[in-house]
Amino acid sequence: MRGVKLLAACLYLAAAATVVVRAEDPYFHHVWNVTYGTVSPLGVPQQVILINGKFPGPNINSTSNNNIIINVFNNLDEPFLLTWNGIQHRKNCWQDGTPGTMCPIMPGTNFTYHFQPKDQIGSYFYYPSTAMHRSAGGFGGLRVNSRLLIPVPYADPEDDYTVLIGDWYTKSHTQLKKFLDGGRTLGRPDGILINGKAGKGDGSDAPLFTLKPGKTYRVRICNVGLKTSLNFRIQNHKMKLVEMEGSHVLQNDYDSLDVHVGQCYGTIVTANQEPKDYYMVASSRFLKSVITTTGLLRYEGGKGPASSQLPAGPVGWAWSLNQFRSFRWNLTASAARPNPQGSYHYGKINITRTIKLVNTQGKVDGKLRYALNGVSHTDTETPLKLAEYFGMADKVFKYDTINDNPTPEQIKTIKIEPNVLNITHRTFIEVVFENHEKSVQSWHLDGYSFFAVAVEPGTWTPEKRKNYNLLDAVSRHTVQVYPKCWAAILLTFDNCGMWNIRSENTERRYLGQQLYASVLSPEKSLRDEYNMPPTSLQCGLVKGMPKPNPYAGA
Repeated sequence: MRGVKLLAACLYLAAAATVVVRAEDPYFHHVWNVTYGTVSPLGVPQQVILINGKFPGPNINSTSNNNIIINVFNNLDEPFLLTWNGIQHRKNCWQDGTPGTMCPIMPGTNFTYHFQPKDQIGSYFYYPSTAMHRSAGGFGGLRVNSRLLIPVPYADPEDDYTVLIGDWYTKSHTQLKKFLDGGRTLGRPDGILINGKAGKGDGSDAPLFTLKPGKTYRVRICNVGLKTSLNFRIQNHKMKLVEMEGSHVLQNDYDSLDVHVGQCYGTIVTANQEPKDYYMVASSRFLKSVITTTGLLRYEGGKGPASSQLPAGPVGWAWSLNQFRSFRWNLTASAARPNPQGSYHYGKINITRTIKLVNTQGKVDGKLRYALNGVSHTDTETPLKLAEYFGMADKVFKYDTINDNPTPEQIKTIKIEPNVLNITHRTFIEVVFENHEKSVQSWHLDGYSFFAVAVEPGTWTPEKRKNYNLLDAVSRHTVQVYPKCWAAILLTFDNCGMWNIRSENTERRYLGQQLYASVLSPEKSLRDEYNMPPTSLQCGLVKGMPKPNPYAGA
């Protein structure tokens, strides 16, 4: 009965959702009802997670500095959280939506997120961070537009389309979780979806988007899948890359783009072909056999079906590495703030700490686990941030249980425990992801953008720094690491909070291939970090405890 009342209240509020504009920055209110539903994206009826009855969930269309208010009603039978992939939550990890920063929203209850994409622009998405819920849906696009006063380096498009691509399994999220808990891998996906659908490819599909001849369109492409890198292309059309995970980039034309798990690209597509139907194609990369799906584009007034001859995708990871090397930051474009992107000379800052993270896999008590530097992270009943904020960190976790430069012996044996790095505020740090395995990895950092300065074959040594791009590497939040390769990123840890560094491969994240970076405010000042919001949930050891004294003024 309680769930019915929640649903009724949610539907009423959703219908009455309003936009309130205040003197500082606009406020946009959303009410989301999270439920189970049945759909058949691959022709097999299965349980998925719906948001306001939609699969995928609703797109969030925002502008830099807007206040986004989302009241989430959890009508599932399990605890639930949403994370906002790529949104930096400046000074505000309380809204990040990961198990290390927040208590989950319990079944039959609700929680209101309030965050600002502060000085951000670009293409992002959200998804569930609890259990294996991402494999059931609950994801959607999140776009942050530039404010009117700050120009973007391309003409206003006719329309703005979000394309969510990802691998998909027909087994339920509970079954996939049982596989992982039992020591099994997820195996090969059953198919690929574009915006929650798999195209039949016989001309009978309804068009996902409609184009006007001669017009240009913003097409945002995000890989929201579980584990598979995908290649995306459009029949007979070039894609002009203009933005990547929040940064304007040099505008090169591409026939196809490799989009690794967790990554988003913003492109401009011009409807300059014969008016008829065309296929968008998403196909798997780096699998023994290729999985492909299609989505239909239709020209207004066009006549004729799309050609059944689909454009071929690339082969091998060397092609993908070369494409990565072609991506360059646009140093002359305005960013979300009124100073040029290139005014931050990251290549001239001295590195104060180097952290090498080596991903490994192995068995613990006969069950598969994934690790970083020999530690397989496990989430704690008391979120790490809450334990730290309430002065109880020593009862929940230890800092720096891994070495910054692990030896081969230290990564042979896997230990299961919380994995938390203690990072000094405002230090400029080099992080190296080293991949000794045969699969492609994809790594994401919450709370920040970083400069992806190199991805190279072999093992990393300090001498490799001479190969870094210290001029115009793209500032982004996700980087791929190819088999037997390494990737280096540079960033200033200037955003206080508890921030997740994770494999975007969901089975690897679930089985421990993640950690948290704790960045504390030295003076415990509001200048550096917001206080815990009064509406924040409390659980574990801090349940029912009075909140600590608030931080002093800025």
